[in-house]
Amino acid sequence: MNATKAVQRVRVMAGDRQVVSQVGMHLLGDLADRAGLTSAYSAAVPWTGERAPGHDRGRLLAQVAVMLAGGGQCVADMAALRDQADLFGEVASAPTIWRAVGEVDAKVLDGLRRARAQARARVWTAAGPPGQIILDVDAALVEVHSENKESAASHFKGGYGFHPMFCFADHSGEALAGILRPGNATANSGDDQLVVVDLAVAQLPAEHRAGHTAGDPASTVVHPVLVRTDTAGYVAAFANALVARNIEFSIGARMNEQVSEAIRAVPNDGWQRAIDGDGEPRHRGQVAELDVSIPGWPPGTRAICRREQPHPGAQLRLWDTDGFRHQVTLTNSAGDIVELELRQRRHARVENAIKALRDTGLDRMPFRRFAANQAWLELVLTGADLLAWLRAVALDGELARGEPKTLRYRLLHAAARIVRRGRQVVLRLPANWPWAVDLAGAYRRVGLLGT
Repeated sequence: MNATKAVQRVRVMAGDRQVVSQVGMHLLGDLADRAGLTSAYSAAVPWTGERAPGHDRGRLLAQVAVMLAGGGQCVADMAALRDQADLFGEVASAPTIWRAVGEVDAKVLDGLRRARAQARARVWTAAGPPGQIILDVDAALVEVHSENKESAASHFKGGYGFHPMFCFADHSGEALAGILRPGNATANSGDDQLVVVDLAVAQLPAEHRAGHTAGDPASTVVHPVLVRTDTAGYVAAFANALVARNIEFSIGARMNEQVSEAIRAVPNDGWQRAIDGDGEPRHRGQVAELDVSIPGWPPGTRAICRREQPHPGAQLRLWDTDGFRHQVTLTNSAGDIVELELRQRRHARVENAIKALRDTGLDRMPFRRFAANQAWLELVLTGADLLAWLRAVALDGELARGEPKTLRYRLLHAAARIVRRGRQVVLRLPANWPWAVDLAGAYRRVGLLGT
C-alpha cells in the first residue's frame, strides 16, 4: 500500500556555497546603514586609538540589533550572520560580543539613544511624519531563571526577574524608550513613567519635541503630544509633570467613593452610545462625562466614564452598580467624549507592541550585570525599531501591518542564490517564492534613503 506523503522525497547534501539565507536580515542591515544608524552607533562608542578593538563596536552592536530583529534570542544566534560573510561581512565572535555589550556604560548608552533618534528623524522624513504623536506607556514582567542576575527580584505576580517600563509610538509601534528595573519595582511609579516619557520625547525629531521639555512655553509647541496609560499612571504628580511639558494626558482612573458617587449621579439620559474603532455603535456600551473634581490633578481635568453590561460569566466589582461595569478616563483634552473614550480604549494596542518586543529578545536578559542587561534592552528596542521602519518605508498592504513572526517567515529568512558579476554581488531570489517581488521592492525603497 502506498503511504500518503506530505512532501516529496529528496536526497540531502551539505556544502553549497552559492545559496544564502537570512536575505531579509541583510535588508534590515542595509536599512540601518542607510538610515545612518550604524555610523551613528560607531561614533557613539568611543573605543578608538592605539588599543582600539579589531571590530568596530558600533557596527558590532548594529549587527546584534539586526540579529534580534530577525528573531535571534541570544548572543549565540549571531552565528546565523557570522556564517554568511557574503551578506554580513566579518562578524565578531561570541566572546567579543559579550565583552562589547558588557562595556556599555551610562555615557555610551546615552550615545546609542541619540544615534537611534538621529536615524529615526531620517526615517520619518522618508515615511512622512504623523499628525499628533500619541505615546503609550506601559510596563512588562520579564522572568529570569537564575539568581545571579544583578537587581533581579521577586515581583507582584509571584515570579522572579525584571520589571521594565516602556514608551511606544502608537502610530507605528516604534519602541521609543525603555528602562530596565528590578522585579519589585512598582507599576504605578510616576517617576519612572516620567523618565520613559522624557526619553521618548528625546527620540522624536526636533520639530516634534519642540515645546515638550519641562518649562517650555506653550507657544513653542509645533506638534501636539499625548501620553496614554492605564490605571498604573493614575498619579497626580505624573499628570502635572506632563502638563508642565505641554503634553496632553489620557489616563485610566482608579475607582473610589467620590468617583462612584459621580457615576450614580449621572441621569439615564446623560449617557451616550459608545462607538467601536470603525465608528459603528458599540454593543451595549455607553459614555458619560462625570461632574467630579479629582484633588491634586491639573485644572481642567475631565472624567469620562464608559459603562457596559459584563459579558456572560464575568463578575461585577464592588464599585459597579445597576448591573454595569464602569471604567473611567481622566484627560485634559478638549473634544467629544465619545471620541476621547475610544482614543483611550485604543491604548490596549500597547500589548501588541510589548508582544513584539518579547519576540525580539526581551525575554532574554543574558548578562549578570544590570548595566549590561540595560544595554541589551536598548538593542532590543533598536531591533523592534528596525522592523517598524521597514514596515514604514519599504512595505505595502498586509506586510506593512505584519507582526514580527510574519515578516520573518515571508521576508527576513528568505533564501537567494549569489551571483558574482565583476566586483558586484547579486542576489537572485527564487522565482516561485510568493513574496520575492515584495522583498525586491523593499530593497529598492530602502535604497532611496541614500548611502
